[in-house]
Amino acid sequence: MEDQYYHLKLGERGAIISIVAYLLLSALKLIIGFSADSEALRADGLNNTTDIIASIAVLIGLRLSQKPPDKDHPYGHRKAESVSSMVASFIMAAVGLQVLYQAVLSLFDQKGHVPDLPAALTALVSAIAMYGVYRYNLQLSKKAKSHALKAAAKDNLSDAWVSIGTAVGIIGSQFNLPWLDPLTALIVGLLICKTAWDIFSESSHYLTDGFDEGKLEDYKDTVAAIPGITAVDNIKARSYGTQIIADVIIHVEPSMDVQKSHDLTEQIEKVLAEEHQIREVHVHVEPDKA
Repeated sequence: MEDQYYHLKLGERGAIISIVAYLLLSALKLIIGFSADSEALRADGLNNTTDIIASIAVLIGLRLSQKPPDKDHPYGHRKAESVSSMVASFIMAAVGLQVLYQAVLSLFDQKGHVPDLPAALTALVSAIAMYGVYRYNLQLSKKAKSHALKAAAKDNLSDAWVSIGTAVGIIGSQFNLPWLDPLTALIVGLLICKTAWDIFSESSHYLTDGFDEGKLEDYKDTVAAIPGITAVDNIKARSYGTQIIADVIIHVEPSMDVQKSHDLTEQIEKVLAEEHQIREVHVHVEPDKA
């Protein structure tokens, strides 16, 4: 439990750093974007405002995940961060659609305004800053073993690429290509919607107890290699935050007594904990049918 609490606290640190970075960068981009009249930079700034919401959702989820198990939640509250992430994905999708709408209107607008170069410099500085946040959160997610923080780190990296694309669009508009700025805003809007969909897909998969089939096969091979087990009939697993809970059905010789079968289940729990970091295993023992 102390390890889990420590990991959640590390995750909180990454979420807070992301929130601070997004607050500063979104304010800078929106101010410069409006003053320089850059549709792409404004879209990038709005993208970062959705990232603030997503990071706050992760932070709230991590805080709720620290609540101990109770009568209504015997397995704890570790799925709270995924619920928050799903809510954030809906908000991100709404903002992404709004950015797309404004970008399409600007593409058909014949004013042909060219944004100032300081807007491009702002986007480049933002890209460098976000890449630094990405590297930090990626390392932190490995220490915290947090899937939510790892997803946030990937979002940090995509934001860095969005800012680079924004800078390219603004610079390109300087060469008699004014349509390139709103076109970049259109691409940014699509990226926001894609990120929202990715977060929604991952959260819904996790909340419906989806699990990697490849890992299940690895678990099965590990259990099958233990002496005394004649067959592994079935194995299932589900995740609760960083904790994995597995259910295993094994077959043993019908003559095996209760004490030996009990010792065998304890050995299964120990091996899966050591080799695959599975904290809780439920083993059902059945006599071999052969």
